Amino acid sequence: MAFNKEVFRTRALTAVIFAAVMLTGLLWNGWSFFILFSIIHFGCWHEYRKLMSLIDPAYAQIGDDHFTWISVTGWIGMIAASGQLLDLEAFRINEPTRLALPLIIWALPTVVGHLIRGHFPTTRTLIISLAGSLYISGSMMMLIHLRSGSAWGASEPHGTLASGLGNIFGYTLPLIIVASIWINDTMAYIVGSFIGKTPLSSISPKKTWEGTIGGIILSTLLVTLGGSQLLHGDPGHLLAVSVISAVAGTFGDLLESKLKRMAGVKDSGSFMPGHGGFLDRFDSLLLAIPFVWIFCILFMR
Repeated sequence: MAFNKEVFRTRALTAVIFAAVMLTGLLWNGWSFFILFSIIHFGCWHEYRKLMSLIDPAYAQIGDDHFTWISVTGWIGMIAASGQLLDLEAFRINEPTRLALPLIIWALPTVVGHLIRGHFPTTRTLIISLAGSLYISGSMMMLIHLRSGSAWGASEPHGTLASGLGNIFGYTLPLIIVASIWINDTMAYIVGSFIGKTPLSSISPKKTWEGTIGGIILSTLLVTLGGSQLLHGDPGHLLAVSVISAVAGTFGDLLESKLKRMAGVKDSGSFMPGHGGFLDRFDSLLLAIPFVWIFCILFMR
């Protein structure tokens, strides 16, 4: 794959602006984090619906009420996973009784819409929507859960070990995941451009084994060394999270490439020049999050 300076310049300029927006959302506070990933959540759902409609024309026939309800339900799930992240002093945003009412309100238009049209979604349509819920909303819920610190019992009294882990990893872990994926993506592109010869998969012909392996190695080294120095994180945890993020992120990119090939499109969207749409930009993150979440729940509590 020959190195294209114009493509790289466009991607780099867009990436700088994108990185500034992402870092602001990631680091400012809990609300900025939630708002950022709420936008990403709905953007990914919009493009997922478009791709699935091209793959299966029957899915294009679902009404806006069905799509709205399934995506908003996932967003409410993100609120439910937020722990104390969005609390307004003593007011708990994610109290079950407070979340039940919006779910009921959003369910009514869906049911009424189906009754008016005289038909309900087919089993295949429901499976596609359920897959989207797991793929997009499920990943976003896990990310919010990690950011909230709830995975480490951050709601426990201040000063306990669990509270400390929640404050440290809850705040920095999403940044570590994103950094691992960004560095892996950039290094894989650069290494593959200069020495890549062996195609990784027919799904994505431009990716090479040399670039993929080089990206994973460099990403792991940079995140582990940088994280241990700047964040004073445990090198073992940093190593594991960076490896999981880079490897799972690579498969996430291939998965989305497969969906685009099935849909017959080059990009899932066009909101970022040189990078495509929301799914193009966050496909790696969507698959990396569940694996990191499982690892953290099992080994970092």
